[in-house]
Amino acid sequence: MNTADYSQIELQKAVLDSPELMKEGEVVTVLINTEDSSPLSVDLPASVILEVTATEPGIKGNTATNATKPATVETGATVMVPLFINEGDKIKVETAKGSYKERIKE
Repeated sequence: MNTADYSQIELQKAVLDSPELMKEGEVVTVLINTEDSSPLSVDLPASVILEVTATEPGIKGNTATNATKPATVETGATVMVPLFINEGDKIKVETAKGSYKERIKE
């Protein structure tokens, strides 16, 4: 939705770099072609904060290495996270790489 005039802008998933990391209400910048009003590019935020909905528990004693495990976030995307991340944790994910950046403390 255009926040200036509240008009709806429809985008194809192919236009987005990481559509699996976007959740509803996320603010993005869309560049529009003025001749035919078609979207040219979409700039996502540098990072997004997502909640981990599913992941296996970390194995105790494996924290000395930089081991990672897969975690599913609220948008359905899978992100590799450190072993200390648990279900319900909020994490910051870098949208350019789709990679874990840090755990968010509440």
